[in-house]
Amino acid sequence: MQYKHTEVVKVDAIHPEEAAIERAAALLRAGEMVVFPTETVYGLGADAFQVAAVERIFAAKGRPFNDPLIVHI
Repeated sequence: MQYKHTEVVKVDAIHPEEAAIERAAALLRAGEMVVFPTETVYGLGADAFQVAAVERIFAAKGRPFNDPLIVHI
């Protein structure tokens, strides 16, 4: 798998900048993957309706397709 340039965008949880949120949304709409911190680990996010984006998450995690992912709404 070939990885693209990694862009780090820091977001203030209390006062997020609209431009940062829009950038993440644009990447998701374009079928890209985003990474975000949770309370315990980093999460990988993508548009669940874009097959190629979901395949990227499986590849990044090294997970077989028969081991399902969690979908957050």
